[in-house]
Amino acid sequence: MNFEQLNIFSDDENLEQIENEIKKLREEIVYHNKKYYDQDEPEISDYEYDKLTQRLKKLESKYPQFITKDSPTQKVGGTVSKLFDEVKHSVQMQSLQDVFSFEEVEDFTKKIEDEYDNIEYIVETKIDGLSISLEYKDGIFVRGSTRGDGFAGEDVTQNLKCIKDIPQKLNEKIDIEVRGEVYLPREEFNKINEELEKKGKPLLSNPRNAAAGTIRQLDSKLVDERNLSIFVFTVLKGPEFDTDSSRLDYLEKLGFKVVQIRKVSKNIKEVLSAIEEIGSLRDELLYDIDGAVVKVNNLKVRDEIGKTVKVPKWAVAYKYPPERKETKIINIALQVGRTGQVTPMAILEPVRLAGSVISKTTLHNFDYIKQKDIRVNDVAIIQKAGDVIPEVIDVLPQKRDGTQVEYEVPKVCPVCFEELEKEENQVALRCTNSECPACIYRSIIHFASRDAMDISGLGQSNVEALIDNNLIKDVADIYYLKYEDILKLDRFKEKSAKNLIDSIEKTKSNSLDKLIFGLGIRHIGKKAAKVLAEKYDDIYKIMDLTVEEVENINDFGLTMAKSLVEFFSKAKTKELIEKFKNAGVNIEGKKSDALSTKLENKNIVVTGTFDNYTRDDIVKLIEQNSGKFVSSVSKKTDFVIAGEQAGSKLNKANDLGIKVITINDFLNMINS
Repeated sequence: MNFEQLNIFSDDENLEQIENEIKKLREEIVYHNKKYYDQDEPEISDYEYDKLTQRLKKLESKYPQFITKDSPTQKVGGTVSKLFDEVKHSVQMQSLQDVFSFEEVEDFTKKIEDEYDNIEYIVETKIDGLSISLEYKDGIFVRGSTRGDGFAGEDVTQNLKCIKDIPQKLNEKIDIEVRGEVYLPREEFNKINEELEKKGKPLLSNPRNAAAGTIRQLDSKLVDERNLSIFVFTVLKGPEFDTDSSRLDYLEKLGFKVVQIRKVSKNIKEVLSAIEEIGSLRDELLYDIDGAVVKVNNLKVRDEIGKTVKVPKWAVAYKYPPERKETKIINIALQVGRTGQVTPMAILEPVRLAGSVISKTTLHNFDYIKQKDIRVNDVAIIQKAGDVIPEVIDVLPQKRDGTQVEYEVPKVCPVCFEELEKEENQVALRCTNSECPACIYRSIIHFASRDAMDISGLGQSNVEALIDNNLIKDVADIYYLKYEDILKLDRFKEKSAKNLIDSIEKTKSNSLDKLIFGLGIRHIGKKAAKVLAEKYDDIYKIMDLTVEEVENINDFGLTMAKSLVEFFSKAKTKELIEKFKNAGVNIEGKKSDALSTKLENKNIVVTGTFDNYTRDDIVKLIEQNSGKFVSSVSKKTDFVIAGEQAGSKLNKANDLGIKVITINDFLNMINS
């Protein structure tokens, strides 16, 4: 998405276009929520994510008719992992409303002060870690859990007991539940990465994800080794206080490590000054922060101000703008993705940026290098928006000293040395060798991911260990792993080895669409995989399809058709399918026979609201009667089903002279 064009539509623009954008934004945000909260593997920066959510909030605010209960603006992003017991939170653990300018902070304080006099604020560091709850009975630590979706989280008590800064016994015998942020100190993060680099293993991307991933480990020994820490910042259940500042002082007396930098401010000038001061200290802190929290100090006033379903209305989190720094490009290396795509990576002179030391970053593609005229030994400007590996924004030609070397686009794969191919109208170069070790590693990671086969315990490090020990050479080999072989590896104990075998066994009964998506076929996403699994009896029927047959499937285009047919025509693919079948992996589809062919070859649009029917209900009826649901009106539309509050689609249908029918007309049509 182009963030340069994040302006709001004018009132006379097409509501259909707005609704479609809202849906796409929701899908994108939900995807990135899973990567961030559940998998601890974000693909975009905080800054980019915040821009997406800002855009969605603005559109939903201006067009409230499109707000849904499941919108990511209406709930916290995380979910509860199946690996841990679920904990129902007695008090909802909410997130904070983000703001990005001093003007927004001023708006926040003005709204408060319009209603209340003599308001104090407390400004403190926003720790970049994993939010958790700690419960104590008679002063003894009894349970700890993650935030999850705010209403329920994961029981990670045993792992939290390994964190030295979490007191096992308080200085008073008291029943209390507190909330804090578990984090990995920068020094520990750097030590871990140094060790990983020596062993030639993948580096941790940033302290926040390292902390979150560590807390979710099944082996508490690793948690103990990683010297995590915590800052406690509020009470969820316990004694009552007049102010947040006095409550924090009390928590400190109990023995908790509380947020260190906090300032009570009496007006907006002091609030903004505190935000600036915290920002100036970012590089000096021993831990990462991604903003400053501004909260009303008076707790009774907080109760009166209240909250929304997702955020408290008495606090905001000011997010600092992206940092930029100069560093030198020492070299340009190559990496190979799961589909064989080869992408360039800049190897940098290490530089501290936004809380972590950066030594490499993506260069996107070879056209990007050419466009920016990026050369080895160039001085580059890099930007990091908070939590992921940054990008090279530009280079500084005026700082060239004659040692710079123009980059030559590679001709062979850096891993298997097979010749690279470039498809027509494509930027990327690709290794087409199915035996390439780099492709195998990434294909297995994808295959085991949650949206694919969802095999718990097959993370990057474990996959690497299995490949290094020649236990798996392709995705189908996963189903031939033996408990005794896994147990021999250093990474596994009896319980973790058994858990992995059990997890693998469980996925044998997954629906076919999971398997198809897991195979990593280019241009075939989750939706396309589901369409195929529901349209055909088994995977063999899909393997026999021609390009023309695939192209005629609803929502499939020529590019998707060619990719699918090419993939299933390979001898290696056929070998994989047989291995899956022999291992007992489900390869059967769920072909749903049409109720009738009354709507065959009909393109149908649905608009408005209907009594007793949701839009999904109507779409299902269309498809069950062989029709094709389309989202927009065009000359190819056969008719429009219009309900109450039908908008621009109805107008367009009338302008084009397309037939418009009611829901009753439609039901009579398919039931006659």
